[in-house]
Amino acid sequence: MPHSNRPGDVLAGRYRLVDLLSESGNGRFWRAHDRILERHVALHVIAEDDERAAGLVEAARRSATVLDPRILRVLDAERTGGLCYVVNEWGAGTSLDTVVATHGPLLPRRAAWLVAEVADSVAVAHADGIAHGRLAPENVLIDQTGAIKVIGFSVDAALHGLPPGRLATDVTDLAGLLYCALTGRWAGVSTSAVPPAPQEHGRVLRPRQVRAGVPRPLDALCDEVLNPYSLGRSREGVDLETARGIADVLADFVGEPTGLPEQLALSNLRPGETVVLPQIPEIPARDPEPEPEPEPSTPPPAPEPDPTQAGLPIFGDDGDDVSWLDAPEAPAPPPPPFESPPERPLFAPEPSDGGPARKSRPSVGAREAQDRAEYWPWEGTDPDRTSGTGLTPVAEDVPGRSWLRLAAGIGAALLLLVAVVVAFNLGRGKTPLGTEPDDDPTTSVSPSPTAEPTPITGLVARDLDPQGDPPEENPDTVGRTVDGDPATTWRTSTYNEQLAPGGFKSGVGVVLDLGAAREVAEVGLRLVGEPSVISLYLTDSAPDDVEGLTPLLAEQRVGTEATLAPDQPGSGRFLTVWFTSLPAADGGFRGEIAEITVRG
Repeated sequence: MPHSNRPGDVLAGRYRLVDLLSESGNGRFWRAHDRILERHVALHVIAEDDERAAGLVEAARRSATVLDPRILRVLDAERTGGLCYVVNEWGAGTSLDTVVATHGPLLPRRAAWLVAEVADSVAVAHADGIAHGRLAPENVLIDQTGAIKVIGFSVDAALHGLPPGRLATDVTDLAGLLYCALTGRWAGVSTSAVPPAPQEHGRVLRPRQVRAGVPRPLDALCDEVLNPYSLGRSREGVDLETARGIADVLADFVGEPTGLPEQLALSNLRPGETVVLPQIPEIPARDPEPEPEPEPSTPPPAPEPDPTQAGLPIFGDDGDDVSWLDAPEAPAPPPPPFESPPERPLFAPEPSDGGPARKSRPSVGAREAQDRAEYWPWEGTDPDRTSGTGLTPVAEDVPGRSWLRLAAGIGAALLLLVAVVVAFNLGRGKTPLGTEPDDDPTTSVSPSPTAEPTPITGLVARDLDPQGDPPEENPDTVGRTVDGDPATTWRTSTYNEQLAPGGFKSGVGVVLDLGAAREVAEVGLRLVGEPSVISLYLTDSAPDDVEGLTPLLAEQRVGTEATLAPDQPGSGRFLTVWFTSLPAADGGFRGEIAEITVRG
């Protein structure tokens, strides 16, 4: 392979290599950046003279014809410059092998939905005779939304030197994917880094023999496809020889899939984990040395525009002839500069040449005196004199101003009086209104006391062991938990291993029928042995399992006596007391309940 295949190199003038994701033999798998469409792509590269090159390009052509949103498409393929490469869509997610290694096997219904999605997408390609060829857990991705993506369609098999068109291999690998999702072990035909499934006398053990709690329909499907020589692959009305048949069987088992993708996405997160995508660094392209730029040439000067000539028409008196008065060749003189008008003075200056002075405007009082002089009703008297009438002229004030001053003075006096009264009352230890503090008309209303929870009677108990084989847990004695006698008890089976998710069992418990939908405020427990970890579930219908239910109170560590009260009372008919951890007992772990009381 050419030594220039390094980060920053640009293939075909378009794809810039960013990160080397894996390297196997003479092949390399890159994350690259498409410089034309500005997006990230996945790029497989081998040498052009590699014996797999022709098969790789042909596999890319076949894969490009498959149109399904769950299959990452082939975008480009070429043999050039000593390299053979195939460009695929870039898919972000976690592969199935990483999921089972990090979080353990999936819950049965989620596992069935995942493989049903893969089988449905593979069936679309099988309808055109195109096989994946290497349907291993590493080629199944779960993205952040829980959606399923299948990668390496036909291309991954060609990179491993495998022949095309292996439809039967895909069908067997589908059963292997279901086996892997249920148990964390790989039982398919293709190679994988997942630990292999255990075998006995050349026969793959059934999933229920590896992990407890696997439903019988899924267990039978894996056994019939992976061990066809023991039970046969044909059952009446069931097609397990094609990808479409497996997809239909799993879809019937799953039923309504609403919410499963979201649950699958959340199950891949650790508690408190927040997914943050790393920032993609920008690596400069290693372009060839730029050619020297030619010296810029000086553009020729633009020709000066000709001056516009204008003339005036001259019409004769005798005829219609028109002559023209040519415009003068000399340019017209510029207009005179604009002269600002003289500033107008704000006040007229005093005369200095002995002329008449400007008379000032008479005041209001002077005008009124002048008016009285011009018209006075008592003849022979002078309005400016006090003799004869006994009246003295008084200049009038602005109308209403005296009333405003009087009102302002009265208001200020009232405010001062109120302040003095309030200060006097407060100084005597009374209220601002002068009453005693106990005589305050404002009375507080004390809240009504909360009613005490009352016991709920008429309870009926049954055991709940969805992962048991058979699914029961001492049903003959479960009624002792609500008989009112603490001397009688109900026990679980004695287990060699502690209850745990992904273990032999995740939990066991007791379901109480309250007779009708009731509000539950607290639950009293009397147990034998400690410590125990208990969760409470309240539902309207009788549960067969607690998977998918929202707990009323989750995982409370209790001793021999406990009162469990949720933050908010719940309402329902069926109350489930669910053990997720049992106290140690002789020979293992065992839970024991003497009495359960429910108050609402």
